[in-house]
Amino acid sequence: MTRSAPLPGTTAPAGERRTSVGVLAGTAAYVIWGLLTLYWPLLEPAPALEILAHRIVWSLVLVAIVLAIQCDLNWLRVMHRQPRVLALLAGAGCFVGANWGLYIWAVNSGRVIEAALGYYINPLFSALLGLVVLRERMALAQWAGVALAAAGVVWLGIDAERPPWVAIGLAATFGIYGLLRKWAAMPSWRALAVETATLAIPAAAYLALLSRAGQSHFGDSPVRAALFVSTGLITALPLVLFGFAALRTPLTVLGMLQFLLPTMQFLIGYFGLHESVSTVGLGAYCLVWAGAAFFLASYAWRQTRPDESPRVGPD
Repeated sequence: MTRSAPLPGTTAPAGERRTSVGVLAGTAAYVIWGLLTLYWPLLEPAPALEILAHRIVWSLVLVAIVLAIQCDLNWLRVMHRQPRVLALLAGAGCFVGANWGLYIWAVNSGRVIEAALGYYINPLFSALLGLVVLRERMALAQWAGVALAAAGVVWLGIDAERPPWVAIGLAATFGIYGLLRKWAAMPSWRALAVETATLAIPAAAYLALLSRAGQSHFGDSPVRAALFVSTGLITALPLVLFGFAALRTPLTVLGMLQFLLPTMQFLIGYFGLHESVSTVGLGAYCLVWAGAAFFLASYAWRQTRPDESPRVGPD
């Protein structure tokens, strides 16, 4: 028996309200991540490395303030007893830092569409990591999706006479970051604190050197300084929204929302920033889109059949 929709004037069930709020939060997180494509150029002429250093430092400052307000600092006293977790989070920090820096550089170098490709293939790369490292299983349709996307990436490489290194780098760094975070199993705010702390000392030292050499762009104007400081907020806010959504939204829906980010990036790059895509390149992107659709449709179908849900763990 199917459940009927609430009658006009009545209140929706609590579960439906939780899901709706979760979908809104997840959508907001991906929209913010997508709009960062327009944010990073505002910080030019600062180079990508300087922008990245500010993002790391101000993210750590914001996370420290939030943890202090939450009175959630006692866990720091016992972290030295968990060297494995510390090592995993330090590694995760290095990979997410590389991902941030590469993405900022790609946006400010006119490679937004190639960056979008990286986030289209990221879920498929993560699935391959799960298959190889975690010994998870993939359905035939998921294999087809990976094969189509891989063919699209190879096609793009042949057309450009070089591999799409930006896309591959973004997918690889974020995929490995997700794997390390999964192994660390640490709440988001605490994990982000350790990850940014890992990179904060070299980032702060680099900013100090720039300032001493008179090459820092932080003091160019109050507006630019405010933009640099706000990099901490725009890093943490979507993470909080995504964490909120993950607790209230079915994984199938989150999987669908995941493709909102590269779609926004592609549209901004093509229509907003007027980056060009050749006819051959567009055909290659169609292969990638078809692969993503195959993968997502298979995942959604398997999630709606609990008796045939994907098995996670050793065979």
